[in-house]
Amino acid sequence: MSTPIITGLMAYGMSGRIFHAPFLTTNPGFKFKAVVERKEKKAALRYPDVISYNSIDELLNDDEIELVIINTPNNTHFDFTIRALNAGKHVLLEKPAAATSAEVKTMFDLASQKNLHLMLYQNRRYDSGFLLVKDIIESGRLGELIEIHMRFDRYKTTLSPKVFKETKSTPANGLVYDLGPHLIDNIIALFGKPLKFSKTTAIHREGSEVADYFNYHLSYPNQLNVYLTSCLLIAEALPGFVVHGTLGSFVKERSDVQEAQLDSGMPPTDAAYGIEPEGSEGKLVLMGLDNKKNIEWITPPKGNYNGIFDAVYHTIRNNALYPVTEEHVAWQLELLEK
Repeated sequence: MSTPIITGLMAYGMSGRIFHAPFLTTNPGFKFKAVVERKEKKAALRYPDVISYNSIDELLNDDEIELVIINTPNNTHFDFTIRALNAGKHVLLEKPAAATSAEVKTMFDLASQKNLHLMLYQNRRYDSGFLLVKDIIESGRLGELIEIHMRFDRYKTTLSPKVFKETKSTPANGLVYDLGPHLIDNIIALFGKPLKFSKTTAIHREGSEVADYFNYHLSYPNQLNVYLTSCLLIAEALPGFVVHGTLGSFVKERSDVQEAQLDSGMPPTDAAYGIEPEGSEGKLVLMGLDNKKNIEWITPPKGNYNGIFDAVYHTIRNNALYPVTEEHVAWQLELLEK
């Protein structure tokens, strides 16, 4: 990584502070040059060498910047991506990519015309729990897969102060577009596009206009059934990952530590970064010939959101295939916008 990618960040809110800036300043493949801060100038307190622009136009007019990270509200993603591509910038775009499949196609078509890379930031592919589930599934130890459940639950009775998430008239709103992209992308990363799917949503919080519960039922070849569920009113969360096969089952809590560590100020270079605490192991239950259960507790691998930034670097510098492909994004939007 001898030539760092000069990078600009469109916002320094929670996602900019936690999910992007720590990697842009520690990964040798990047130089964090500038950020957009319309009001409070907080980035300089931690990164005094970073330029703080007052507007997105200023960022896009910086000829030195090669890559722009779009981490603004969901309903701005399409417009800002088009503007960034037209300004000649590669784009790393937070989920959801857009509100509709048509918008996604327009964005990727423009990127292709401009010979630029449009990449979707799907950090949950690099969660420790998902990495472990992926290893277990790919090992074949569970036999032929029968049923998979993935959940992402929270308990938040109050409406979000982020209006775009809670307003029915705003595109890409609600829990479906907030946590749905994580769960859907996880399954697409494992199995690709489902043969068919159904979707159920509900509203339970007082005063809410948008869905705060969803469930997807996805059907895959060989009669594999997958269920993706999320709700904002779950007081006692169920396991985040449950996989059943003809030879056994695997269960794992959703306990990745990266977000909390980054929020506390731990750098990704810390030796403890991404390592789940003792007691977070996944439970593998395999049935013996005598129908006796053989139980194995498996330590999850280290979570590593740096994997995204390494992939971005190799995509831009070496024209490598980015792991979240255009097809993956298109399939995701089919499920989101239904």
